[in-house]
Amino acid sequence: MVSQSSAQTLNPRTVHREFFGAPGALAVMTGTVSVVFVWYFSCNPQVGCRLPTTHEQWSHILRGAFNYHDYLSPTALAAYTMWWTWLAFLYFVLPASVIQGVELRDGSRLKYPINGLSSFVVTLAVALAAYTQWGTEPFVWIADHYFHLAVSSLLFATTQALFVYTYSFRRSSVMLALAGNSCNPIYDFFIGRELNPRVGALDLKFFCELRPGIMGWVLLNTSFAIRQYTQFGSVSNSMWLAIVPQIAYCIDTLVFERNVLTTMDIVTDGFGWMLSFGDLTWVPVMYSLQARFLAFHPVHHSSPMAAFIAVLAVASFLVFRLSNSEKNAFRTDPNDPAVRHLKYITTESGSKLLVSGWWGMARHINYTGDWFFGLAQCLAAGFETPMTYFFAVYFLVLLLHRNYRDECKCRDKYKKDWIRYCEQVPYLFIPYVI
Repeated sequence: MVSQSSAQTLNPRTVHREFFGAPGALAVMTGTVSVVFVWYFSCNPQVGCRLPTTHEQWSHILRGAFNYHDYLSPTALAAYTMWWTWLAFLYFVLPASVIQGVELRDGSRLKYPINGLSSFVVTLAVALAAYTQWGTEPFVWIADHYFHLAVSSLLFATTQALFVYTYSFRRSSVMLALAGNSCNPIYDFFIGRELNPRVGALDLKFFCELRPGIMGWVLLNTSFAIRQYTQFGSVSNSMWLAIVPQIAYCIDTLVFERNVLTTMDIVTDGFGWMLSFGDLTWVPVMYSLQARFLAFHPVHHSSPMAAFIAVLAVASFLVFRLSNSEKNAFRTDPNDPAVRHLKYITTESGSKLLVSGWWGMARHINYTGDWFFGLAQCLAAGFETPMTYFFAVYFLVLLLHRNYRDECKCRDKYKKDWIRYCEQVPYLFIPYVI
């Protein structure tokens, strides 16, 4: 049994609370769920897609939200539970290369099965088999029951968050997130109390990070494209411009699944409502907005405009992927022939900070590529409504917040070395601009 003093050493009390503590946590939970509801009831085949600016529109949204009998569906909840369970099943049964994560505070390193891509391939094969057997019907059902499935994922994510919060009290030796031990139940439930909750061999945070939501995003996009085809007889070039880059992005994350083990989500953040809702609901539901809009309102771009959007998507994706690959290759082996020419500074803690290559251009050059990549998909939906540009606005806020967290963390960790690093790499996102 771990003594109280040992537990306090391993899991110090959280002093700094992000999002202004419990009030901010409640505001974020309420606000993000509200966005899901507002964007559905304001953007659908029945009402079109208009920002709610009138009393009549808000009355319609509130009536729809309170009329829960229309969207609470046992069938959809069962379908979503089966989806999550299916991917959890593949997590265990498919062959996997098992790798170790980063060293934890107690000196241990957890093991993770890397088989997300093979899970996607098997799931794709099942989807193709379903199409062969039943045609477009299953995919049209998914598109038509989008909001039922969205609410089901919300209920599942919230239940999962309640479970992991309660589960984190099972013993005093459980490693808690440094930000999730405030002893305020609302804040800790939101931010995530336990660092790496595992049920048997299933690491819930790692599993949810890329699988149910990312693959669900692909399934929703595909279903919306099929829905457009069944209704209009063709798939518009705007739909292809929206979903092909997004599907490629999802596959890319699965190809480089092991890289997620060094991200802040896995290394630092606890697994609470914020990540549970973000992974299971927010990503597939809100990131598929362009495809959902185009499913009932096709946009046809001119060849020059389509070419511009495609080039922007490819170029920004290359910035994102090549910069991240360079960073990961350097972290893995600084003497790798591909990166050993890069210049760096060595900090007092022994870490090496790149000051040339992609990371000599800007301290968060990958965020720049990521944001412009998202903007390209918003452009694919045209200019008829600002609602389809929500992703670009939200993602900008998200990346700015991540930048703030990264800068604070590095400043605290590297101290005067970080000042020296910033002098050599003065730009945050775009060289010579900002």
